[in-house]
Amino acid sequence: MSKSSPVTIVEVGPRDGFQSIGPFIPTATKIALIGRLHDAGLRRMEITSFVSPSALPQLADAEDVVSAAATLHDLDSQVLVPTLRHAERALAAGARHLSAVLSVSERHNIGNVRRTPLESAADYAAIIAAASPDIRIRLNLATSFDCPHVGCIGEEAVLGLLEILLAATTDVEVALCDTTGRADPRHVRSLFASAQARFPEVSAWAFHGHDTFGLGAANALAAWDAGVRVFDAAIAGLGGCPFAPGATGNVATEDLVWMFSRMGADTGIELDRLLAVARNVADLPGAQVGGRVRQAMEARACLAVAQ
Repeated sequence: MSKSSPVTIVEVGPRDGFQSIGPFIPTATKIALIGRLHDAGLRRMEITSFVSPSALPQLADAEDVVSAAATLHDLDSQVLVPTLRHAERALAAGARHLSAVLSVSERHNIGNVRRTPLESAADYAAIIAAASPDIRIRLNLATSFDCPHVGCIGEEAVLGLLEILLAATTDVEVALCDTTGRADPRHVRSLFASAQARFPEVSAWAFHGHDTFGLGAANALAAWDAGVRVFDAAIAGLGGCPFAPGATGNVATEDLVWMFSRMGADTGIELDRLLAVARNVADLPGAQVGGRVRQAMEARACLAVAQ
């Protein structure tokens, strides 16, 4: 694959980022931020999740967010669905791109959805069967590299679970997820190489990484070296997994845009507009933010004013 191949960045701040914020973000504010991210050039976003409102009250307005996002031209809006029941809710609300999720780690999966990975795999197969041919599906495999409860996850555990999951369909984008941010570039490169070799029929691969130990961009680059061209990121580095204590936010969207653009890989995203949104997102009450490019550009702007 060409070094200048276009890169698709999936903005997950409105889901993965917002779910970690305690104070409820007004629905109108969420919708406005999604609109501004769209204006900055983002054409694919994970805009919300259909989960129990009691478990994640921040995302209780999922139906309203899906309805509003549908009005944005050429926006591919995906929604996270951990079970068949929630997938049915999402489809009823008009969602056209489902992002199914389960964990390789049994302890993490039980803590997340109160079922084993094999039980979730059966539920995933039911989601595939329930979705009409025009519904796009992404498969997120959480804790593909590390689990907050049991530590490093072996490659064979990931590949073995994928063997079961891909029996339902290979016409799916598979995202290998560094849920805790403890992965390293060698592990990322190795797992993607093994997965692609074992399952060449998979239509697309994606990487979802957190920046807990400052390796978010480095791990994304390792996945890119392995041929991956779809990357999850969160505006201003928002996030933190409620089921992975200590995990910080996803790698910042602006950090990946900066890195890939410097490498000559087109993202289609305007960095200046993106940074303006990032500054506003960082001011949200209760937001846990990260990233380096936003801070570096703000420092540069302050220096220019001082001079």
